[in-house]
Amino acid sequence: MSGSEVVRANTVPESRFLPIHWHCFRQFTLLTLTSMKLDKELGKILIIDDDEDVLLAAKMLLKRHAKEVTIEKNPKKIPFLLNNYEYDVILLDMNFSQDITSGKEGFFWLEQILEKDPSAVVILITAFGDVETAVKALKEGATDFVLKPWQNDKLIATLAAAEKLKKTQKAEGGKKARIGKQLRETVRHNYKDIIGESQAMQDIFSIIDKVAETDANVLILGENGTGKEVIAKALHDRSRRKENVFVNVDMGAVTESLFESELFGHKKGSFTDAKDDRIGRFEAANSGTLFLDEIGNLGMPLQSKLLTALQRREITPVGSNRPVNVDIRLIAATNMPLYDMVQTNTFRQDLLYRINTVEIHLPPLRKRLEDIPLLAEHFVKTYTEKYQKGTMKIGSSTLGKLKKYAWPGNIRELQHAIERAIIMSDSDTLKPEDFFFLQQGGEYEESAEESFNLDEVERNVIRKAIRKHNGNISKAAKELGLTRASLYRRLEKHGL
Repeated sequence: MSGSEVVRANTVPESRFLPIHWHCFRQFTLLTLTSMKLDKELGKILIIDDDEDVLLAAKMLLKRHAKEVTIEKNPKKIPFLLNNYEYDVILLDMNFSQDITSGKEGFFWLEQILEKDPSAVVILITAFGDVETAVKALKEGATDFVLKPWQNDKLIATLAAAEKLKKTQKAEGGKKARIGKQLRETVRHNYKDIIGESQAMQDIFSIIDKVAETDANVLILGENGTGKEVIAKALHDRSRRKENVFVNVDMGAVTESLFESELFGHKKGSFTDAKDDRIGRFEAANSGTLFLDEIGNLGMPLQSKLLTALQRREITPVGSNRPVNVDIRLIAATNMPLYDMVQTNTFRQDLLYRINTVEIHLPPLRKRLEDIPLLAEHFVKTYTEKYQKGTMKIGSSTLGKLKKYAWPGNIRELQHAIERAIIMSDSDTLKPEDFFFLQQGGEYEESAEESFNLDEVERNVIRKAIRKHNGNISKAAKELGLTRASLYRRLEKHGL
């Protein structure tokens, strides 16, 4: 643009009837002429917008603050640009010529960018009426958004903050990567059958390391599908009894009438179907480990018999008067609230004290979301090999969907979901729509169990405020007693 053209542009009278992009252009031109700041505090910036006036105005402003500014009108060139160049910040318009109101194109290209570079810092350009859409985009992985027509100083500040965030994440990521690599190598060597690198799982591994070589009784607590049997097996495999047998008993499947026969054994002729002598699970586990799964399902009379056997370390087979000494390491597990059951007299307190020398609390999958990519990758590999599907992968947008689901069935449900998706998919990449069969309305919500963790409390309050005001950030911020900027920072902090 020539100097005379700039002068003419600055003499055009303001009008509320001027198009939004003209206001943006005029703002940028004025700041370009008057700004005295020449420091290149910003790095490489890519701007994608199908409005040429906006692109030109943005470049005129940002070239005084950034080392390099690339503008692109056609979003279809995004893959080429990302394949050949690296950008510190990407400014992406939410609406293009094919769909100027819904933001669907913006979501599509945001997904493409994050698919290519999950660490990309993407700032959305949107109109006032698209704020709710922009908030949704933040949840999908965008870093921030700016409104048309924007204020120049705020745009610069937003870009600077975004770039600083990326540098910080990169520095922290490098440090964490080095530490994480060492930790993963140790964990993968020692715990090949347990998939998880989250802090919650590191805590579990630490307990196992301390307890495994002892003969202390262990009680494993956790929801269905969290992997209680896998943890029990890990304890056995690292114990002094690892060369001997590991016997698993599903207490929920043992009927009251067969309890003593199943656990303690029986003699031939002791009851109608006792055609031969048979040793019970206690005797079978002698010198090894006995794992009593779903112990919370036992009725009170059977709890009494089990307690006697554990106290005496001897059992008496049905139809016999001769007790048999047993040397076992006991591990029990349940998804039942045993302490509440003690209060309601449905579980014996003395039995609970007997089995819980050490307790291991397994976290539900929704509390270890960072492990979902590892688990998903493992199950994808397992089932592509099983069903001879060749090489398949799972996209980052799909992982995003999996992280938002509550997983009431935990790891077992994730495993079955991926198996079904692989069977039904015709593509080499699992997409979000391949998981349509997940329960409707199953996205993560606050746990019914009250939490006093301050971060969790803040996260839940923010989520409720945004939901109450239907995504209106200004109203939600006012309700929370925060500024919009403070609320945005908290949205980013909590990954909302």
